[in-house]
Amino acid sequence: MFDIILAFITAFFLTYFAIPSIIKVSEKKGLFDEPGERRSHTVSTPSLGGIAIFAGTIFSIVLWTPFKFFGPLQYILCAFIIIFLIGAKDDIDPTSPAKKFLGQIFAAFILVFKADVKLTSLYGILGIYQIPDWLSIILSVFTIIVIINAFNLIDGINGLSGSVGTLIAVTLGLWFFNIGRLEIACVAFSLAGSTIAFLRYNITPAKIFMGDTGSLLLGTVCSILAILFIESQNTIGDSIYAVKSAPSVAFGILILPLFDTLRVFIGRAIRGKSPFQPDRTHIHHLLLDSGMSHMQATFTLIMVNIIFIFIAVMMQNIGTLNLLILIVGIAFLLSTMLSFIASNKRKLKSPKG
Repeated sequence: MFDIILAFITAFFLTYFAIPSIIKVSEKKGLFDEPGERRSHTVSTPSLGGIAIFAGTIFSIVLWTPFKFFGPLQYILCAFIIIFLIGAKDDIDPTSPAKKFLGQIFAAFILVFKADVKLTSLYGILGIYQIPDWLSIILSVFTIIVIINAFNLIDGINGLSGSVGTLIAVTLGLWFFNIGRLEIACVAFSLAGSTIAFLRYNITPAKIFMGDTGSLLLGTVCSILAILFIESQNTIGDSIYAVKSAPSVAFGILILPLFDTLRVFIGRAIRGKSPFQPDRTHIHHLLLDSGMSHMQATFTLIMVNIIFIFIAVMMQNIGTLNLLILIVGIAFLLSTMLSFIASNKRKLKSPKG
């Protein structure tokens, strides 16, 4: 328990005291995220906060994880380094999406083949349980890539990615601590310590953004936590911490990044656009268009995410597929209502011809 607490504290203070120096370097070198048509900020802002998050997280994991628990962590740290290099390069000198994607696949393969971060079952979805190894590899890599990019896509307003990452890391970190997976709990709480420290500088008016370095790392950690949460159900037996309908509960815990990515990609496809073409249709954009400030939108989305976690945990007995349908149905209903409100607000603000 003390190792987990110390990891959290160490990550917090290292990130907290590193960020002011990163802001100064960014200002000297002109490394800013500039305002634009699809941006939600109006002033040039340093975008290398993810470097501090990475440093705080990695340092705390290495320092405080008991050696006897280290095991696959060496491979997880290797994947973190690949993700860090991709994100830092893109924040300093933008990289083509293809190169970023290849780097993410490389990191995902390290996690699947070396760290055994792998889904081996569909847990009854569509009546399917165990799946062949080749399908397990494809599904696992796909899941990791989706979650990584989902966090990258929701990083659009002050405080949102850091808050969501903290919520997910603390929720799953506590669960891993309770089942005795101290090394994974250490990863979760190291990230949480770093992201909470980062939020001190990212709330409005934001002094720094996390950039791709931060959002890709958050997505990588949360993908590891989610997959291991699902797969750990196979090994904990009748433990009081065993969770039924684990894939759907995991989806509920990660509801904001996963559902927002799903609805945006489907919406773009329906409109005949590339799913990867940027626009202002994310849920956080809709909240801003409906009249909320950055921090009001972030607080609202975190509260909604907490409610979904509660629903997922309380309704886990209804079955994996039923729970997934319930969660997606509620999310779709709420997002449709929000789209209607935001559309009406935009019409009222637009000049009449």
